[in-house]
Amino acid sequence: MSDHEQLMARAIELAELGRGKTSPNPLVGAIVVKNGKIVGEGYHQKAGSPHAEIHALRAAGERAHGAVLYVTLEPCCHYGRTPPCTKAIIEAGIREVVVAVTDPNPQVAGKGIKILQESGIKVQVGVLEEEARRQNEAFFKYIRTKLPFVTLKAAVSLDGKIATHSGDSKWITGEEARLVVHRLRAESDAILTGIGTVLADDPLLNVRLPGYQGRQPLRIVVDSSLRIPEESQLVQTAAQIPTAVAVVKGNYSWEKRARLEAVGVEVWELPAFEGRVDLKSLLSLLGQKEIMNLLVEGGSAINAALLEGGLVDKYIIFQAPLLIGGSDAPGVFGGKGFSRIKDCLRLSPVFTEKVGEDMMITAYPEWRSEA
Repeated sequence: MSDHEQLMARAIELAELGRGKTSPNPLVGAIVVKNGKIVGEGYHQKAGSPHAEIHALRAAGERAHGAVLYVTLEPCCHYGRTPPCTKAIIEAGIREVVVAVTDPNPQVAGKGIKILQESGIKVQVGVLEEEARRQNEAFFKYIRTKLPFVTLKAAVSLDGKIATHSGDSKWITGEEARLVVHRLRAESDAILTGIGTVLADDPLLNVRLPGYQGRQPLRIVVDSSLRIPEESQLVQTAAQIPTAVAVVKGNYSWEKRARLEAVGVEVWELPAFEGRVDLKSLLSLLGQKEIMNLLVEGGSAINAALLEGGLVDKYIIFQAPLLIGGSDAPGVFGGKGFSRIKDCLRLSPVFTEKVGEDMMITAYPEWRSEA
């Protein structure tokens, strides 16, 4: 790894410290280097707060003059919630800026680099670009489409079952894998599940990490006819944790809606698709609400609808070393499935990682690389 790459790797590492806190803004890390030594570091900590470059420049102080700035995403050049970073970089006397990846935001998209170059600052782009792009995969999708990045998570047995034929599913995976799931929740803006999972498991869908004090993600239930039990954990905790139910317009009890809203549950009316909530309309609504990272923790029915609709951007499957068996035991995906192997969804790239006694498989649909 070159010196440039090592320094950019540190900036990417810093950017990770903001995960779960910056949405709908990107994760960004920055370091100021002078005479081969890091003299200032920073990362974007929260939407509306100073950007990574500002933190790094402030930490460097006068040492920033004549130094090199490494930043994981092209510096902004417009007034948004904060002033443009390009102005601060120029005023600090930075002589060179090394950028991992250009900003997909049309308000920036190369303009920040151009402004720096026109001010006499040398700019290099593309150092650890792939790593930086993957780090901000949700932001890249959201800024281009105004739709959330959808991650579908599932826990399965070695033979692909998510529960026994009687519906028992606790616990397929071990404690280490469950901790990873709670970290995924903490990094997400919202968690989506279906009414079938609520009726079968009565989940809480909150972050339960040791010592966690961050914000709880919005919990969303796809429930076309508003069947959610008022005594469910989701409803009973709606006053403390944001909770919404997506229903088909006119397909529910107004009296029940009033009772749910009285205890803090939001009820969203959406168009129907084949008699159920139109998931594309739901994702569009979430984008309007600045939900950038969506984690799906559903059952086979909603998983199938998302698969068939081509709505999933990333799959995270935890596979446990046990066999469940049974033709009536549900798999990850219900529905009809694909009729021909050549039409099946191919996944690439695929990454595997051992988590305790389980295997964590992270995979992307091939169509994402073609988009």
